[in-house]
Amino acid sequence: MPDPGWHGIHRDDRTGHGPRVLVIDDEDPVLRELLHQLRQDSRLGPVDGATQSLTALRYLAQATEAGTPPDAVFLDVRMPGLSGPDLARLMSRFATPPVIVFVTGHGDFAVDAFELKAVDYLLKPVRTERLAEAVHRVLLALEQRAVPDSPLPPPPRPAADELIPVELGGITRTVPLSAVRWAEAQGDYVRLHTAQGSHLVRAALATLEKRWADAGFVRIHRSRLVAVQAITALRMEGGAMTVCLGEVVLAVSRRHAGQVRDLLVRQAGISSRRR
Repeated sequence: MPDPGWHGIHRDDRTGHGPRVLVIDDEDPVLRELLHQLRQDSRLGPVDGATQSLTALRYLAQATEAGTPPDAVFLDVRMPGLSGPDLARLMSRFATPPVIVFVTGHGDFAVDAFELKAVDYLLKPVRTERLAEAVHRVLLALEQRAVPDSPLPPPPRPAADELIPVELGGITRTVPLSAVRWAEAQGDYVRLHTAQGSHLVRAALATLEKRWADAGFVRIHRSRLVAVQAITALRMEGGAMTVCLGEVVLAVSRRHAGQVRDLLVRQAGISSRRR
């Protein structure tokens, strides 16, 4: 383990068989609170902390050389010197990169977390139950990594792809649900958008939201549902969130932004383990 005398390192002298964790945050009170909470979690092994990104890098280098690198890193975003994203990119080059959880007071960081394949994204002040959920996701990621040849469960999808009847030129045809990229409420109807075109069906968007939740659809606006697997990018501009479905750009309402952000971050973590 790294030298406990290093300035800026909070060493955990406990022994345990759970995953080793490193917490990096330049705000000492925040760091101490996270260390306290994580050290109470019996699922984890030693939990060390660092207040400086450069100190953390030296810690990581020595721990890796000693054969005891952290399995997971809880990482602040905005820090002097190397930022959280900078550190995450460096750690992604490790032979066995640690699982990353970002902890930040800035809600507009979801795009970077999504792209950097973090398994979770926590907003300060961190609630105890939310931190426990993040630890659960870390453990799932490490479990899948430990057995790389075991198949991951497929994304949520109905047992049989639902066929939706639509009118096309006076003829009733069917459109598979898997072909629907997004749906938009239009009065008493919903317009279903596919790669080939769109179709109008008589239905309530709220009904489809419940019916298609297990198929991977998420509400991004009071009038729109989107298939998560169709989302190719997430953007933040001037505090406004949008999702991209290829060349189609759709606005995400403030009310639904948190749910969309968290879902995409989780999906990114799963996708990174599928590679």
